[in-house]
Amino acid sequence: MDIRHPIVGPACVALALAAAAMPAAAGDPLAGKNKSRACAVCHGLYGKSERPDAPHLSGQVEPYLVQQLRAYRDGKRRHEVMSIVAADLTNADIDDLSAWYASIEITVKQAE
Repeated sequence: MDIRHPIVGPACVALALAAAAMPAAAGDPLAGKNKSRACAVCHGLYGKSERPDAPHLSGQVEPYLVQQLRAYRDGKRRHEVMSIVAADLTNADIDDLSAWYASIEITVKQAE
C-alpha cells in the first residue's frame, strides 16, 4: 500500500489503525435488520441515506457504529434526534444494529 497515493493517504492509514484497535462487536445482523425499521426513516432502508443531514450507515465498520451509537446513548455525543432514539437502546440492540449495517456490502465507483 502506497500511502503517498491521493486516496490512500496518512489519514486513511490512521483510520485503519484506529479501527483495528477497537474491540470486535458480536452483533447479530439478522436481529439488527429486524430492529432497523426506525433507523430507515432517516438513514434509508439499507443504510443509504437520501437526506442531506443523515449519514450513510451501510458499509461502515462495525466497531465504529457501536462506538457512535453508545456515545449517543450515553450522552457523550449529542444530536437532537439521535440522542432521543439511542437513549433506550441496549448494548445488544447496538451490537445487532451495527452488525446489520456493517454486513451490507457497498460498491464504490470512481467518477469518470
